[in-house]
Amino acid sequence: MKITLEQFDKAFENRLRLQIMSVLVANETYDFNSLKELLAATDGNLASHLKALEKEGYITVRKSFIGRKPNTQYIVSQSGREAFMKHLEALESLIKNQKT
Repeated sequence: MKITLEQFDKAFENRLRLQIMSVLVANETYDFNSLKELLAATDGNLASHLKALEKEGYITVRKSFIGRKPNTQYIVSQSGREAFMKHLEALESLIKNQKT
């Protein structure tokens, strides 16, 4: 199978976006502070990549309050899950085709 660039999703070219999606696909939901700590990202960097994934429709955001503290939860959407799995399949195919 020939691998073409069209099989890769540009939204996942960035390392942090790939990590975010990996966490969200493996977990039902994840909050901002936990993602920030897990991925060792700054507030601004994480927020901009989350916004980009949200704009693509790959994640949804749920905001609430726990007591008086705001809490932002992120959930992978069905289209996000499908796009991510397709991207992973393309990566796996690329790796398999490189073996000699």
